[in-house]
Amino acid sequence: MKRRLTLLGTALLTLVSAVLMVVPPAHAAVGLHVEGTDIVEANGQPFVMRGVNHPHVWFTGQTDSFADVKALGANTVRVVLGTGKRWGPSNDVAEVVSLCKANRLICVLEVHDTTGYGEEGAAASLDEAVDYWISQKSALAGEEDYVVINIGNEPIGNVNAAQWTDATVAAIRKMRANGFAHLLMVDGPNWGQDWQNVMRDNAQAVLDADSQRNTVLSIHMYAVYSTAASIVSYLDRFEANGWPLVIGEFGWRFRDGEVDHETLLAEADARRLGYLGWSWSGNTDPILDMAVNFDPDQLTTWGERIFNGAHGIRATAREATVFGGTPPTTPPPTTVPPTTPPPTTPPPTMPPPNRCAATYSVVGQWQGGFQGEVTVTAGTSAIRDWTVVWTFADGQTVSQAWNATVTSSGATVSARNMSYNGSLGAGVSTTFGFIGTSNGTNSRPMLSCTAT
Repeated sequence: MKRRLTLLGTALLTLVSAVLMVVPPAHAAVGLHVEGTDIVEANGQPFVMRGVNHPHVWFTGQTDSFADVKALGANTVRVVLGTGKRWGPSNDVAEVVSLCKANRLICVLEVHDTTGYGEEGAAASLDEAVDYWISQKSALAGEEDYVVINIGNEPIGNVNAAQWTDATVAAIRKMRANGFAHLLMVDGPNWGQDWQNVMRDNAQAVLDADSQRNTVLSIHMYAVYSTAASIVSYLDRFEANGWPLVIGEFGWRFRDGEVDHETLLAEADARRLGYLGWSWSGNTDPILDMAVNFDPDQLTTWGERIFNGAHGIRATAREATVFGGTPPTTPPPTTVPPTTPPPTTPPPTMPPPNRCAATYSVVGQWQGGFQGEVTVTAGTSAIRDWTVVWTFADGQTVSQAWNATVTSSGATVSARNMSYNGSLGAGVSTTFGFIGTSNGTNSRPMLSCTAT
């Protein structure tokens, strides 16, 4: 009996030892990978993406942009590529990866040709996107520490969004069958915004399709997410189910009804969710540019907010430890200034009856147009409503505005507060902005501000 127990004990020890040998430690995955809801590096250190999108495929000569966004504090850049079906082909993947690594940035590579498939006739399918990645495999092999493959940008439009699940499952399986060990990122349908909740309701099936359990889901937040409630509700669902998520694209509230970016940034910071704003520069609609003409010294209102805001990139980004853990080239300030800091005392020139003051600035300028910003500051007592009036001297006009209702009569422009920014405490400021047209000279007008 004793001999039998000894043999049984030996067998059990052997079995336990064998199990321990075949079960890898939690950090054994290759490169960047998913653990629960987190993205972690190969050494097990959590990595939270803080960066921007760069439209490389349309501006291949703007290679300084990698260094520029890094200098502003980013730890990640999402790079737009093309298969050649609509844009590109991007055959410079090795050079792009080298630029990311040289500037100590994690590189999220995405195929843009898939945008709006099923609704956009020229779009590529996810299967075609995978074929592109296979064609670029030699440039990606061994880069798992530095590269995330975003299989296809906004891969399904609003027509038959339900096809997203099967198409995404097939794309993930095909990537793995062809030997890709990278962290994969998949965008939601409905042009990335998932307003029909197809990705939300089928997330587990997609994650389970990855034999390496190394896929992160990506939501794009634009006007569908114009309220704090819509943002919190969507993020809560993923957090409650333990699904990994990043905010792969988003814009900002440049007018009423646009994305509530302030809630988005605060929630992402609190939940340790990665975010990648759209986009650095080069948009056909310049309101979404963070920098005018790719110039880091000419940040727009959007650029100031995402880089320098309270929950922005400078304040929250941490460089990947694969680069040695060195702080960003331009370290974040110890105290993050608000985008438009209020004066410590009311402006001395403010006449008491007006109870507010306004300052005007040009934050970006291009051929035939410019972006203006006005800061309204309450005086020594709180105000409920304000109106700012000015007269252009050089034929300028306002074509669109945000954070204020702006009307024009000839050269005279009037701007009234919105419902959400009219009430200001003593000494508190708010800003509104606008896009204007100009023909050469663009002098700054004198402003008058009245309030109740």
